[in-house]
Amino acid sequence: MMPRHLLPRIGNLPQGLRNSITDVAGVTVGHCTLDANEVQTGVTVVVPHSGDLFRDRVPAGAVVFNGFGKSVGLVQVDELGLLETPIALTNTFSVSTVAAAQIRQCIAANPETGRLLPTVNPLVFECNDGFLNDIQRMVITEDHYQHACAHAGPNVAEGSVGAGRGMSCFELKGGVGTASRCVPAAVGDGYILGALVLANYGRLPQLVMGGRPLGSLLSKTQTNPLQSKDVESEKGSIILLIATDAPLDARQLRRLALRAGAGLARTGSVFGHGSGDIALAFSTAYTIPQLAAEPMPTLAMLHDGLIDPLFQAVADSTEQAIMHAILGASSVTGRNGHQRKALTDMMPNWADFFRQ
Repeated sequence: MMPRHLLPRIGNLPQGLRNSITDVAGVTVGHCTLDANEVQTGVTVVVPHSGDLFRDRVPAGAVVFNGFGKSVGLVQVDELGLLETPIALTNTFSVSTVAAAQIRQCIAANPETGRLLPTVNPLVFECNDGFLNDIQRMVITEDHYQHACAHAGPNVAEGSVGAGRGMSCFELKGGVGTASRCVPAAVGDGYILGALVLANYGRLPQLVMGGRPLGSLLSKTQTNPLQSKDVESEKGSIILLIATDAPLDARQLRRLALRAGAGLARTGSVFGHGSGDIALAFSTAYTIPQLAAEPMPTLAMLHDGLIDPLFQAVADSTEQAIMHAILGASSVTGRNGHQRKALTDMMPNWADFFRQ
């Protein structure tokens, strides 16, 4: 396990108890990891609350920084500003399978879905893990999604797990990372904001970690760090998920999601041509009923003039989560012997680098 205490902490806001997206009360995360020679892939789910998300939806807003992606469900999120399924992460060729699993999950809980009740909007994001994973095998099944949901909890494994199993980041091993920040409020005890990333982007020379140009140093010292013939253009992606208990509406949450781009840019990303870079933020402060006969919540939204600390928390927790994804990853060898080395293996003295 990565010794987090050796890492620089981004920004001056305090972190949550777990330094995880699950510090936002009710949010859970689950993984299903497939690790078998040529198959290096998986599914990760982020569950906003423990109830029926179809009947008690949460407000959300999304931003597409670069649209080279194959997600399902973003159109309706953009229109209605609501989530009604867990957020699922997987590889590019498994989006439709996971979406089908989400639909069946909803029908099982609500048998009149698509009949007397509205249809459900599945929400699946992807990154391309085809360098390490034989993506053409399309091995992900609906059971893998169900497994990830069944094992969702407050403790979040990071690095080469779940959807992050086959992911690369700055041509090192990438994957899943998470972090959180506590945000002071004008009234009350303040808010919690957490980020979870699926990091699969970047070129090694671009990598900046904790404000330091680590990638350029590694590029000079490694004779052949990439093992990839395709170094002309970036073909990676990153999915950035933000959760908070602050009372925000869909418009404000979209503004929150936009600030994830600040944290992403700090790490050296330029949102490359072939990179799908998408951020989504949601709030757990209230729910919106599916049925019109049920009462709408009466809750005062946070004033826009008080939102800046949340913007800072998004940028800082996003950058920290990406750092955790990289340093929490283990080296993986997969399809055709392709390998991505973990930064901790490539640079065993990485902690000394941050002390200098």
